[in-house]
Amino acid sequence: MRVLDDLDVQDKRVLVRVDFNVPLDGTRIADDTRIRAALPTIQLLRDRGARVILAAHLGRPKDREPELSLRPVADRLAQLSAAAVMLAPGVVGSDVEALARDLEPAQVLMLENVRYEPGETKNDPELARAFAALADAYVNDAFGAAHRAHASTEGVAHLVPERAAGLLLQREVETLTGILERPARPLVAIVGGAKVTDKIGVLETFLERADVVLVGGAMCFPFFKAQGLGVGDSLCEADGVAPAKRVLAAARDQTKARLLLPTDLVLGDRFAADAQRRELDGVEVPEGWMGLDVGPRTAAAYADEIAKAGSVFWNGPMGAFELEPFAAGTRAVAEAVAEADATTVVGGGDSAAALSQFGLADRVTHLSTGGGASLELIEGKTLPGVEVLK
Repeated sequence: MRVLDDLDVQDKRVLVRVDFNVPLDGTRIADDTRIRAALPTIQLLRDRGARVILAAHLGRPKDREPELSLRPVADRLAQLSAAAVMLAPGVVGSDVEALARDLEPAQVLMLENVRYEPGETKNDPELARAFAALADAYVNDAFGAAHRAHASTEGVAHLVPERAAGLLLQREVETLTGILERPARPLVAIVGGAKVTDKIGVLETFLERADVVLVGGAMCFPFFKAQGLGVGDSLCEADGVAPAKRVLAAARDQTKARLLLPTDLVLGDRFAADAQRRELDGVEVPEGWMGLDVGPRTAAAYADEIAKAGSVFWNGPMGAFELEPFAAGTRAVAEAVAEADATTVVGGGDSAAALSQFGLADRVTHLSTGGGASLELIEGKTLPGVEVLK
């Protein structure tokens, strides 16, 4: 994969695909983590005399909704970078081309929300050509969108002679592949969340490569059902039972990782912060109740495994951590990961949200900016936005 040091960007127009799909509270940015993550690449390009053109998406616009304009993002980037950031009046077109052409070295132009153009998600060749007309070189630093073959992440890269990964995308790929190919042992994988089918590839990968796999969240219930246990009213993905059986069968092979499932649960009579709560010494859930967290014995056992690790990969919460009565299991895992004397990699999404909620986001080795992209990379899938940079 080509990287920034492979490019000569002095006085060149460089189109940089960034991931600025930030959460908004009205017109206020609720979390600017993704903007901050792109700053090193932007600053390095400016320091090397590049004329920087930023492309990003925000939300899923159906037309050109003004509430999904990148104006708040441009303003916040200007504050964080101490650079004047111009926001283009559109994504492509003659006005945008004129602004790109007139950029001076180290100046920054941000295109409007690329998903304002319907051809973006269709990887439309004409839109890709319009992007390519803006630049002399292309840099992809949007790891969170690298698993999508869109016009601004894949199509344009074929049409610009010089292309490379930005610092963030480079770090993401090297860290995630590194924990699979050369981890410090033992390697402990923590896989949680709602659906087995979403993460079956991740589970199977870590059964082959990790030393221990810890399962939590609602995805444990298809495993219990596959063993003939009652799950009550718990969220139990019907399509997840068959793959759960496959994973259980594979885990019996002594050459594979140890697979650990919860041994106790925290139940609620409904999914609500004010639900009636009870602890269950076991995992067979009675009717009228749902499992909403792993129990204290499971949380302690998982924390012990994490404490012994040389490397940790975590993706997916242990329960409904957004509801305080059911947050203890996820909090225990988050604290164990933060305190571990190990290389700790967290795969974005709800795991990142949990770390942030518990004030631990700065206590891990690497916090991925791409939930879906990180999982696909772990599964061994080809990421179009990465493959095109090779």
